[in-house]
Amino acid sequence: MTPFSAESLIREFWRLMATNDFGSVATVLAEDFVLEWPQSCERFRGPENFCRMNAEYPHHGVWTFEIQRLLAQGDAVVTDVLVADGVQNGRAISFFTVLDGKIVRIVEFWPEPFKAPAHRAHLVDHSACRDTDIVTSLRDDQPYEA
Repeated sequence: MTPFSAESLIREFWRLMATNDFGSVATVLAEDFVLEWPQSCERFRGPENFCRMNAEYPHHGVWTFEIQRLLAQGDAVVTDVLVADGVQNGRAISFFTVLDGKIVRIVEFWPEPFKAPAHRAHLVDHSACRDTDIVTSLRDDQPYEA
C-alpha cells in the first residue's frame, strides 16, 4: 500500500470526520496523537480520547466539514474548515503535524465572529460573510462596544 502524502492524509482525515463515524478517524492518528485547543487550555491525548470527544460532543444533526483552504509543506498541513450540524456553525483553523504516515499532532483554533467597530464601517464589504445569521448579527444597529 502506498503511504499517504501529508496533504492526502489530512484530506482523508476530514473525509472520515464527515462520515460522523468518529471511531474511524483513529485509523489516521498516531498512537501518541495529541490534539491541543489553546483557547480553552485543553489537551486530548491519544486517538481514543479524540474519537470519544467528537462522538460525545453535543450536536443537533449530522456534522458537515467543508474545507475552505488547505496548505501543505512537508510534514505540516494547515486547514481552514467550516463545521456545521444544521444548527451550530463554526470554523476550525487546524495545524497538523504528520510523521510516518500518521497524524501526531493537531493544534486547533475556533475563531468566533465579532462585530466590526463603527469607525471603519465605511471601508468594509460585508458580503465576505457567508453565514447569513452572522451577517445579520454583525449588521444590527447596536453600536460597537470595545
